Amino acid sequence: MRIVILWFLVISNTGVFAQWGLLRYGYDGPHFTTFTVAGAGTGRFQGTIATGINAGSVITGYYLDVDGRAHGFVRAANGDITKFDVTGTEVVETFATTLNATQDIAGTYIDTSSLHHGFVRGVSAIITTFDAPGAAGGTTPSLINRTGQIAGYCMDAGSVFHGFVRQPDGVITTFDAPGAGTGANQGTQAYGINTAGVITGFYSGPNNVHHGFVRAADGSMTTFNALGAGRGGYQGTEAYSINDAGSIAGRFFDGRNVAHGFGRDADGAITRFDAPGAGTSANEGTFGSSINMGGAILGWIFTGTNTGRGFVRADGGVTAIFDVPGSGTVAAQGTVPASINYVGFIAGTYIDSGYVYHGFKLAK
Repeated sequence: MRIVILWFLVISNTGVFAQWGLLRYGYDGPHFTTFTVAGAGTGRFQGTIATGINAGSVITGYYLDVDGRAHGFVRAANGDITKFDVTGTEVVETFATTLNATQDIAGTYIDTSSLHHGFVRGVSAIITTFDAPGAAGGTTPSLINRTGQIAGYCMDAGSVFHGFVRQPDGVITTFDAPGAGTGANQGTQAYGINTAGVITGFYSGPNNVHHGFVRAADGSMTTFNALGAGRGGYQGTEAYSINDAGSIAGRFFDGRNVAHGFGRDADGAITRFDAPGAGTSANEGTFGSSINMGGAILGWIFTGTNTGRGFVRADGGVTAIFDVPGSGTVAAQGTVPASINYVGFIAGTYIDSGYVYHGFKLAK
């Protein structure tokens, strides 16, 4: 099954940043750069999708062409864009999803059997493909850290998820969180890894409830739940990002299937929050997705009309909502935040009124 994940976000005006006090965190107003990869389609659900930004403001992602096929790209800080694909007769699509400070890019390619495989592309443009052990159902990298370690998840022949970490030398270790279910679409999914090799993510138990986990570099694991997380199927706690201080960002779904953001300190203390304007019905709410070294949490809200709007929440709780100019204002439109770097620059995607995707960078 083909899966395309978009992390929703968006930005408004200088007054919003001033109103919530972000000027003192270095934001003097939103400075947007929008971009489109040459060759990207201009039809509904085609276009350019930015998925990651590194410390040097280099951005990676993928674009969907006129046939809806995905191809990778990397955008230099000066705006130059290089397109690339994993090569091979079996390769159908290439999804670049994450990059590190040395411009190593990791992602997924899909073959003619619709199976996912991992790849890493070095700064020299050499691409190495890989599969996690036992990944009969596919391999999906989530994040690459500064040292070149890659965290992600794979699926076995029984459609059970398992986390993995790939070392720079290519050695891959799979793992399962304590209590992870062994049924179809249950198991362990790793999403974030910091420089020390500490990994976070979530697992689904036998009852399909989600729980967060932290895996230390030595393999020891701690599980956690946000207070108020629901206990029904596909409710619970989902961790997505971890910084070098060990702080984690994510979201949890309550018993009514409303999403709420959270931050977890390295000592285990969890702070729950809702961004201004977040919807309060099922599948609406606040979706935390990324945290930088300064503790700023990036994410998006779904409003009562299911429109995406972005937020950045500074360490301490000051929050700003934002919309990229040109973003659509109805359901399944808006802006898609993907990544925030250590100085607070943001990369992501916005969806216009014609449901076309465009990349953006937000600088201070």
